[in-house]
Amino acid sequence: MSWHPHVTVAAVIEREQKFLLVEEQVEEYKVFNQPAGHWELGETLIEAAQRETLEETGWEFYPGALVGIYCWKHPHLDETFLRFTLCGECSSERVHEDLDDGILHAGWYSAEAIFDLPEHRLRSTMVTHSIRDYLDGNRYDLDLIHTIQQTW
Repeated sequence: MSWHPHVTVAAVIEREQKFLLVEEQVEEYKVFNQPAGHWELGETLIEAAQRETLEETGWEFYPGALVGIYCWKHPHLDETFLRFTLCGECSSERVHEDLDDGILHAGWYSAEAIFDLPEHRLRSTMVTHSIRDYLDGNRYDLDLIHTIQQTW
């Protein structure tokens, strides 16, 4: 039996001291998350974060730095996630209003409001860890992420 983590990306986007989050329906729960999702075949990690942000919020994402790489084990399932969290800016206007299935809405929230959310209202604790790391100034050059293509 082979094991592999779920590789995901997320975007921390701050504007006017508020952070862009989505509220999504996950099974019977409504939870908050950064724009985030799975890395898909044929994408770079940066492209995946841009695509997920656009699909889930309607805003275009312009990554500027890597905030952190997080390894998270689901508390109730035998699943592990490896999450690459990027930060940057987004377009001044929404490009479209249609959001991914399961996304209830996208909105801007203060750090205080996010940290006040009960843990069961977060998709995972990676949401608050990412924002804390961002607020602590964690920024790593995107050049740390290499996409290598084999030519033979």
